[in-house]
Amino acid sequence: MLSLQGSATQARLLSPGLALAGGAVAVGFAANSQLSSLSALTVALLIGAVLGNLGLIPSMADAGLKFAARHLLRAGIVLLGLQLSLREVAHLGGKGFVAVIAVVIITFFGTQFIAQWLGVSPGLGLLTATGYSICGVSAISAMTGAVDGDEEDATYAIALVTMFGSICIFALPILGHLFDMGNVRFGLWAGSSVHDVAQVVATSTAYSSESLKGAVIVKLSRVILLAPLVAYFAYQHRTANKHTSTSGAKVVKTSPLPLFIILFLAMVCVRTTGYFSDDALHQFKNLEKIFLAMALVGLGAGVNIKRLRVLGSRPLLLGLFSWLLVMGTSLATIRLIPLDF
Repeated sequence: MLSLQGSATQARLLSPGLALAGGAVAVGFAANSQLSSLSALTVALLIGAVLGNLGLIPSMADAGLKFAARHLLRAGIVLLGLQLSLREVAHLGGKGFVAVIAVVIITFFGTQFIAQWLGVSPGLGLLTATGYSICGVSAISAMTGAVDGDEEDATYAIALVTMFGSICIFALPILGHLFDMGNVRFGLWAGSSVHDVAQVVATSTAYSSESLKGAVIVKLSRVILLAPLVAYFAYQHRTANKHTSTSGAKVVKTSPLPLFIILFLAMVCVRTTGYFSDDALHQFKNLEKIFLAMALVGLGAGVNIKRLRVLGSRPLLLGLFSWLLVMGTSLATIRLIPLDF
């Protein structure tokens, strides 16, 4: 009985914030239906940030928004695993997968080096590097959840991958035709360099419909590297917290893998078995987007724009230099990937 009462109390505590997040997500999906290049997740983030900075979020919504930013975020990442199949990754072959890994590693560590050179905070450098090298908003969200990242750093990193990923949709097809890359080769370039999956689809199809298949396979191969990357930094974060705890504090045993990353990998394996129908996978995809969008409303609500302005132009330069890095690296390495998709 006490458990039921506790659950009811928690539900009442969370419901205002979750309702607000749900309303913002509905607006985001409505905007996306009118303009497909406008991400519902980005709109959700902006709504949260605007409402928070205008002081329009009632205090009763705080608990629900924080719940969304933490728990719904991780639930969305778990469901993302159902969009990946190990069979699709296998189509790349050995050299192709090496090429994808090279792009991820060079972009990831290169972006953090650029951040250090520009004097940008390590947290923003890490989140931007994760978004550029793996899969944009989803990767930033996963890393933020794994290392308890700063909400303002996450928001700025998301803004960078959204802006430069959107530029890719228009700029890359022009460059592809200028270089006379061909349909399949351009798809491989888009898949290995553009940030979000939706942006990859838009960029590759803007060049030609024949570019899409290779682009998606390469992109999903990048996404699958999210798990080991996030797991490593989550372990490093937990270990550091353990070592810096006071001597009188209770020592908490750390796990090398966060639970949501373990579940993410489990979902990848389930998808590989072909257990779920295409219709079921589509429904899970929609649920994943809803969870991530609600989480971004919560993250956006915790952002203080006045503090972001203090950062100045350095994060923008970080985004620009990192964008050039991933474009150039992927252009140099995609020739290792076979064209027989």
